[in-house]
Amino acid sequence: MTQYGVDLLLVLILASLGLSALAIFISISRYRRNHPRASAMAGSGDDFATEAARKVLREFEKNGQSVDAALVTWSPDTLRKILADELPGAQVIVVSNREPYIHNETNDGGVELVVPASGLVSALEPITRACAGTWIAYGGGTADRTVVDGNDRVQVPPGHPSYTLRRVWLNEDEYQGYYLGFANEGLWPLCHIAFTRPIFRESDWEAYEAVNRKFAETVVAEARNERPIVLVQDYHFALLPRMIRERLPEAIVITFWHIPWPNSEVFSICPWRERILDGLLGSSIVGFHTQFHANNFTESVDRFMESRIERADAAISYGGQVTLVHSYPISIEWPVDLLNALPSVEECRMRVRKRFRIPAGAKLCVGVERLDYTKGILDRFHALEELFIRHPEMVGKVVFLQVAAPSRGTLPAYKQLHEECLRRAEELNQRYGSQSYRPVVMVAEHHSQAAVYELYRAADICLVTSLHDGMNLVAKEFVASRDDEQGVLLLSTFAGASRELLEALIVNPYDAAMMSEAMLQALIMGPDEQHERMRRMREIVRDNNVFRWAGSMLLDAARLRKRGELDRVTALYDRPAGVTGDNVVSMFERKQAVGFR
Repeated sequence: MTQYGVDLLLVLILASLGLSALAIFISISRYRRNHPRASAMAGSGDDFATEAARKVLREFEKNGQSVDAALVTWSPDTLRKILADELPGAQVIVVSNREPYIHNETNDGGVELVVPASGLVSALEPITRACAGTWIAYGGGTADRTVVDGNDRVQVPPGHPSYTLRRVWLNEDEYQGYYLGFANEGLWPLCHIAFTRPIFRESDWEAYEAVNRKFAETVVAEARNERPIVLVQDYHFALLPRMIRERLPEAIVITFWHIPWPNSEVFSICPWRERILDGLLGSSIVGFHTQFHANNFTESVDRFMESRIERADAAISYGGQVTLVHSYPISIEWPVDLLNALPSVEECRMRVRKRFRIPAGAKLCVGVERLDYTKGILDRFHALEELFIRHPEMVGKVVFLQVAAPSRGTLPAYKQLHEECLRRAEELNQRYGSQSYRPVVMVAEHHSQAAVYELYRAADICLVTSLHDGMNLVAKEFVASRDDEQGVLLLSTFAGASRELLEALIVNPYDAAMMSEAMLQALIMGPDEQHERMRRMREIVRDNNVFRWAGSMLLDAARLRKRGELDRVTALYDRPAGVTGDNVVSMFERKQAVGFR
């Protein structure tokens, strides 16, 4: 679509928002004329006029979706235009545990730049670039401290800086308790149905709370005014939204929970469940990948907190504040610039097959993820063996290449998983392999994003068979990498991506027999069917790309800001006789009020 087309479609969206605002003011004015006693209701619950305004806004605040949005070609320019037109002057601050660029020392005394192959980073990095924002993250690289300025900031990306990376330093006790302890031994298994028992320790909770407070202080220090838009990422920062809200009451805080949210019965296991819910309800918006997870969150709040659930509005009223609870399916950048630097699919196939010694007559299946018990790696091994048992003629005709980047290796559950994967792969190779053929190639090492995309392009089949996942961007990355419109995606029904990529072969990873038959179907699928399935999936990823994900949240943030301004107008209109002045408290006074100097 041309730039003219993008501008025209954005004008339609903005005009729709403008008409909505006009309708709101007209509705209020008419109500005032017809109900002169309305102001008498102020103070007896929710302000009546504000409630009327909220009702008019309902149709414009549901999940950031509109007919107009589907017509827009979402791109960095689209995000920049939304910010300029709908949120002029707004500062965008991203907060995550993982940083988008890591600086490590090399053996020769130099500094090596590492771009982590992370779904969260790959989704958020192009957005932060487009918004010229500030990204706050834990600085864990061995050379991270040496490259920052006096304010712990570094401009990124290197060579073409477009935003600021602000690093936060944690000592070993903080990192062990907050990250490895409460976040990954507690919340991670609690939220994933993978039958690993969560571990909760008082000391881990105290570290988690302290680190969240440290990040809140950093957000306030980086805020240029008292009205930034703060995008809080994931389960590492459940307490952060409330802490930001206490210091910056006029900020728009959008918290995105990247992993599943369990049902209320499972969530009740957590000893600090009310504190976590209170922290998240400090957000203006809480986002999830799927509506199912958003519903689970709402049910947890309904069960454990004194709140009012506005199901028609997908909102929760708690402590005098309204929090929207929406689903925003995350995605990836489109088009993928990285593909421009990669060779053709045929060249990628030749290089990968040579590197891993894949026999000429064998189909290549790949799995790419962190080494984690939620990803279903062992279940793929079971399915491969089931394929060989049911269809012995497939022995020698398929190789499964599993790339599993080491992760959280000091935790017992991850150590055990690593050992079990290596043992199981060796068993399969001894049972079904030969001197010239290994059915399983296990690679437990980190790969660059370019190397990962090369594997995608070389694969005949990609297996994304998570036992439980919020979205899983590997599925979308594989689809985006296949500009030849070939290859087959096996996708777990328990990954959020299965709600969108319906042309994948959807499988239950717990059913080895079903998985083996799906693998056989993928192995014998003809090029015409592959083309038709891949073409449709590529259309989905293209239209629902990461810029639409971010744009939907930013448009909702703009609506909230407009609603806040409207609430202030109606509050002034309803002010009792004899009261003068405004109700705006300066940022300095707010910081003093909460003891924040």
